[in-house]
Amino acid sequence: MRRRRFLTGALTAGAAGAATLASTFPKPALAQDRIEWKMVTAWPKGLPGLGSSAERLAERINQLSGGRLTVKVFAGGELVSPLQGFAAVSQGTAEMAHDFSLYHIGQMPAAGFFSAVPFGLIPTEFNGWINFAGGQELWDELYDAAGVKPFLAGNTGVQMGGWFLKEVNSVADLKGRKFSIPGYGGEALKKLGVDVQPMASGELFAKLQDGAIDGAEWVGPYNDLSLGLYKITKLYYWPGFQEPGTGLECIVNKGKFAGLPDDLKQIVAAACMAENGLTAAEYSGRSPAALATLVNEHDVQLKKFSREILIAFGNASSEVVKSVLDNGDDVTKRIVASYLKYRKTTLNWTRVSEGGYLAARDLGFDYPTG
Repeated sequence: MRRRRFLTGALTAGAAGAATLASTFPKPALAQDRIEWKMVTAWPKGLPGLGSSAERLAERINQLSGGRLTVKVFAGGELVSPLQGFAAVSQGTAEMAHDFSLYHIGQMPAAGFFSAVPFGLIPTEFNGWINFAGGQELWDELYDAAGVKPFLAGNTGVQMGGWFLKEVNSVADLKGRKFSIPGYGGEALKKLGVDVQPMASGELFAKLQDGAIDGAEWVGPYNDLSLGLYKITKLYYWPGFQEPGTGLECIVNKGKFAGLPDDLKQIVAAACMAENGLTAAEYSGRSPAALATLVNEHDVQLKKFSREILIAFGNASSEVVKSVLDNGDDVTKRIVASYLKYRKTTLNWTRVSEGGYLAARDLGFDYPTG
């Protein structure tokens, strides 16, 4: 009995002592340093591709950080309007945003070079310029004054030319048409007499349906199928000159990013890099089936722009790029010069590599179809 009382007393005292000792230690770093960020996006809630990319990016950051950095995603219009992500991050309304840099050319004319330039770089070339030919450094410099840090976080690939209520058989057919298209592509079409009216994706169906616009472009088959534009018109034009490999950006408030521990900075950067590849894969993986569905199940007619129209697009695009170069400040001139130098260099390689292979693959020889 004495021995049992002694052991019971010792264990009780030990437990009490351990509890007292534990209470003197600081709480675990996980609980103390948990950080919560808001990410605003330009996309409607549930939009495949672009919207799912933002959600995956946030979840990857959450998981890689073990919950130390959690990111809550807001669809376009939930916290700020779809095209106000840059301002929200710059002003600290949100810590992050997910959109296209071409949405900011009104404030920064060179911003679109980090998303899409008409007749510019395809995705593989674009990744090369950003990561290995000085593009990222110039991008950082451009956004620095606004207190924003940019990351490449996706690519939609070569886009379609868009949907039209009436056929476009000549350049003259474009004059006076009301068409929704953003960025430098819109600036190029203005030079051909198009009444350009950029709109968020969520507005396109209603505006096209009631005739407020005569046409619209929005990425390609994967997104166009989900937006249902085929219900209004069956005329679907290609190729898309305006966005040959559109990069998505994840932008972060520079002060908030600087305040992160080094490992969390690396996690944000790594998550963006992973999403850059995965989003490109998603569009490559989903667009073929989406195009087949549009054509085979919804009777969409694929219409190819004529050589005359494509050359007119090219000439107008050249004028737009030259105008950005000629009228830009120092950083703008260096961005455009760097992009054009890389474009000139990579044309020869791409013509020999991807171009040569694609031409050979399309020669018409017998090949199994599965």
